[in-house]
Amino acid sequence: MTGSTEYTGSGPQVVPSFTSVDDVVARLRDTGYLADDATATSTFLADRLGKPLLVEGPAGVGKTELAKSIAAATDAELVRLQCYEGIDEARALYEWNHAKQILHIQATGNRAWEEAKTDIFSDEFLLPRPLLKAISREGSTVLLIDEVDKADVDMEGLLLEVLSDFAITIPEMGTVAAQRRPIVLLTSNATRELSEALKRRCLYLYIDFPDAEREKEILASRVPNLSASLSAELVRIVGVLRTLDIRKKPSVAETIDWAHTLLALGAGEQADAKRGGLDDGLIARTLGVVLKHRPDLKTALKELKLG
Repeated sequence: MTGSTEYTGSGPQVVPSFTSVDDVVARLRDTGYLADDATATSTFLADRLGKPLLVEGPAGVGKTELAKSIAAATDAELVRLQCYEGIDEARALYEWNHAKQILHIQATGNRAWEEAKTDIFSDEFLLPRPLLKAISREGSTVLLIDEVDKADVDMEGLLLEVLSDFAITIPEMGTVAAQRRPIVLLTSNATRELSEALKRRCLYLYIDFPDAEREKEILASRVPNLSASLSAELVRIVGVLRTLDIRKKPSVAETIDWAHTLLALGAGEQADAKRGGLDDGLIARTLGVVLKHRPDLKTALKELKLG
């Protein structure tokens, strides 16, 4: 496999993609991602120092989108490891195509094991998973380890080992070591506390829901046909919803979806009217765009006095 080497223990080369924090802000903005100072600084340092960046925050605030935007801004390949309960090394690192190996052995006749294994333990039969893919790539790469808090604690040990040396040992083939260190982002919704060892390995960034002015900027970028009055009213209502005791607070992505929904229903055609063209009936009918649980809808309808 490309990247296989006699591993010496020296880390891979760090090739920075950004020249400054301002460069991060400008290039992410070009992709449609509006980064605040903390996000831009953390991104710059992760790129310049070659350290993984742990990004925590509520669901839907743009953690995954940050990784996608960094990849787009740096013309890098995005490799994503989606974590979930029960994920194991085979799904994260690599596994062998056993069916193909058996067929190959059968097709090549009776041979001694020592001879046969040199064929079946090779690139042709290897199924690389995200961590091995990211490490073995020679070009610019962004490795996204998404929702790491959903993985079992044992997986953190594996991640610590990989993120320490950026090398993976395949017993049958040798060590695959990165030649160029990828930009690594780990995201977490903070559903459980991550180990101190993993946190020490990373830089840390917390992304919260944006303030009203930032969210209006995001809407202006993503929904350019939205009037300023409708945007302001929409952001105000979403801000109220996020203060309620509900199961799932509206994400920024859902705010954008709601804006598109309201435009499709003609709300923007009354942009000069009170409340940006919104009325109670329209709000009530479209709340399902941003709230996805029935108890949340009932709570919102009551608190917003929509009947």
